[in-house]
Amino acid sequence: MRGRLRDVRNVFERSLTELSADAVESVLELIAQKSLYKGEEWDGVLRQFLKLHREYHALPASQRAAYCWRTAMRVGPVIGKIKNHSIGVLLANISEGMDLDEAVRKYEQIVAPTNYKRPKAIFTKKMVEEAQRTIEELGLAEALDRRYATLDDIRVPNILFANRDAQRRMGAGGVFEQLAAETRARSKQFGKLEEVSIDAFVGEILPKATGVELYLENGHLGNLVSLVAPKNGCDKTLFKWNNGFSWAYKGNITDSMKERVKAAGGKVDGVLRFSICWNEGGDNVNDFDAHCVEPDGNRIYFGNKRDHRSKGNLDVDIIRPTAVAVENITWPDRARMQRGNYTFGVHNYTHRGGRSGFTAEIEFDGQLHKFAYDQEIRQNDFVTVAEVELLPSGEFKLTEKLPSNVTSRDAWGLKTNQFHPVSVAMFSPNYWDAQDGIGHRHYFFMLAGCVNDEAPNGFFNEFLREDLMPHKRVFEALGAKMRVAPAPDQLSGVGFSATKHAAFVCKVDGAFQRTLKVNI
Repeated sequence: MRGRLRDVRNVFERSLTELSADAVESVLELIAQKSLYKGEEWDGVLRQFLKLHREYHALPASQRAAYCWRTAMRVGPVIGKIKNHSIGVLLANISEGMDLDEAVRKYEQIVAPTNYKRPKAIFTKKMVEEAQRTIEELGLAEALDRRYATLDDIRVPNILFANRDAQRRMGAGGVFEQLAAETRARSKQFGKLEEVSIDAFVGEILPKATGVELYLENGHLGNLVSLVAPKNGCDKTLFKWNNGFSWAYKGNITDSMKERVKAAGGKVDGVLRFSICWNEGGDNVNDFDAHCVEPDGNRIYFGNKRDHRSKGNLDVDIIRPTAVAVENITWPDRARMQRGNYTFGVHNYTHRGGRSGFTAEIEFDGQLHKFAYDQEIRQNDFVTVAEVELLPSGEFKLTEKLPSNVTSRDAWGLKTNQFHPVSVAMFSPNYWDAQDGIGHRHYFFMLAGCVNDEAPNGFFNEFLREDLMPHKRVFEALGAKMRVAPAPDQLSGVGFSATKHAAFVCKVDGAFQRTLKVNI
């Protein structure tokens, strides 16, 4: 009995000396925000411990040992040994100076299920005050308000192409008329579909084009993008580049399905990746499952998530979607994989009334292949997406299996499987004004009549200047709070990252009309 009391007393004393009051207050604030998994269970315990902590540190050093004996006997093992509980690990990590987000992540690894997704960004009142002080010191308060960019905002040198309507709006007719005059020799129909690289398209074809129409495919829905500007015309920027413009893709993300997978805790840096995405319109809460059958017949899916031989791993498994849902399978090491065919598909495990399909990605060797399936998948149906063969040479070879999809869809005021006029084309703002190497380059083709109806974030942490990154949790919440208000006059269209394999078809008017497939 005496030994157990001594143990409680000793752990209680270490808890009082090693856990800081600031750490306890931060965790209590997270609990109040409902940002901590099952945090409410610890609320009363932590409040009592904080009271005892303050009593202990208010005593002269000579009285603290006796206080620990008396109090440990009274409060019992839950508070007496708080340092040894899961919440104590969180408090200790924060007290030792670990980043709050990392400390909470380690706590969640102990107590939360593998598919748990935190409902809110993590920040405290102290963090908000520090971020506000930094914003005021840097004079960035006005830069926080965001709106959709319009043609009036864009400088001519940052435009790769503008149609006649856009030229008149920008007051830049003279510049573009001069270029167009060089191309008006004669007009003829160019029936053959040519393939060109994005570099040749931007450098050689767009400067001489008088009109461009882009064919919007179902597979491009994830490429829908909007350009966002500072609302007050603030000259100072929140971002790594030298202007105040940013962008947001459909689904309120900075890039693609890969970002959603990363946000859900999945790995995206393997030698082979298969990801699926559904419920983008909030109308499909079916339980879709990603499957892969490996060359030896082993099936990786929710019932067998990891192959210990090949190291293939299903690391995101969404059972009941509450938002846009993803699942993800990756292989980290080509040398461990068997030679032969890997068959990828999607199974509808539970049909809950959703009638929309899914999109999918397969990525290897720096190439990204996208797929779209728009039809309803009935209970227990299985849709094969593709096969990837790992050849004896160690190379991957892809064979598409998904049926071609011709059903037109409506998105952002446009119909898919149709050509739409490009009003302006440009690089992403991090490559304006001859800037280079500040993140990934994107190619934006703004389409006439394209109107984003999603109210995206005003900005994303991936864009922030380095001196703002210490406050990234506060900025994550600010970006979500300061949404871009709806506006009919906006620059929206489709965007493509230079780092991802993709393609689009377009018609180009100039000296003659051409129909091109542009490869990125």
